[in-house]
Amino acid sequence: MRLAFMGTPEFAVPSLDALVAAGHEVVAVYTQPPRPANRGKKLTPSAVQTRAEELGLPVHSPLTLRSAEAQAEFAALKLDVAIVAAYGLILPQAILDAPTHGCLNVHGSLLPRWRGAAPVQRAILAGDRTTGVMVMQMEAGLDTGPVRATTEVEIGTKTTGELTAELAELGAELMVIVLQDMAAHPAVAQPEEGVTYAAKIDKAETRIDFAVSAQIIERQIRAFNPAPGAWFEYEDERYRILEAQVIPAQPQICSKVLDDLLTIACGTDSIRPTLIQRAGKPAMPTTDLLRGKAIPQGTILL
Repeated sequence: MRLAFMGTPEFAVPSLDALVAAGHEVVAVYTQPPRPANRGKKLTPSAVQTRAEELGLPVHSPLTLRSAEAQAEFAALKLDVAIVAAYGLILPQAILDAPTHGCLNVHGSLLPRWRGAAPVQRAILAGDRTTGVMVMQMEAGLDTGPVRATTEVEIGTKTTGELTAELAELGAELMVIVLQDMAAHPAVAQPEEGVTYAAKIDKAETRIDFAVSAQIIERQIRAFNPAPGAWFEYEDERYRILEAQVIPAQPQICSKVLDDLLTIACGTDSIRPTLIQRAGKPAMPTTDLLRGKAIPQGTILL
């Protein structure tokens, strides 16, 4: 098929690679413009732009698709279909209608659960047992379009980084299957019940509140790994917990350090960090960190 690909983060790269490998004619790649990144705030191209340029594909980075000029340029591509994966711009109706078969989206949840910006993180935070990836026929509403294909996976103890990578690969495979025979994968309307929204992660959510249960905190740690990280403060310094174990415990003062392994009392049970990152330092096993920076038993953490 003659298509355009629209995506920005690493999640979208496997879909772009799969479409090229399957022999589709990718005539344009749309992605977000380069953004300031890292400490130097140097303008850095998106993961999709980097990969598209490696593949020799033309890249477009409009600030908006609402202008008549951008819509005319898109329509002039005379596409069979547009494939969208975490692009980051709202597609106006003129864009949705331009390709012969419309726009298909790779979405990392089991719609209608977790429509919106952060479906993987929200599924982990909520303690969902499963999630998945879907190929959806896009329409004007937020992830409201009918679904053409679904793959479901167990969440288990996966982090957002691990689960996102898995869903990206599965979504790429699913999209190729759908494009091979769209008639065999008709668009089926989403059920009206079970709708939830995956709001963007607010920075305030990433600070650990040890008054809640250790189980909730463990999910928070996995949901915010690799970024932005769930954290606490000690001596005015921020510590990001990247991995942790739930340890059964008798009631204690919440946020109290219970032993020399940095086991921390919570509202229910306790949490023991196993991989931790001090501000400005690399991540390391907690035992290694404590050899260089002790956090004594009995300390009350913020």
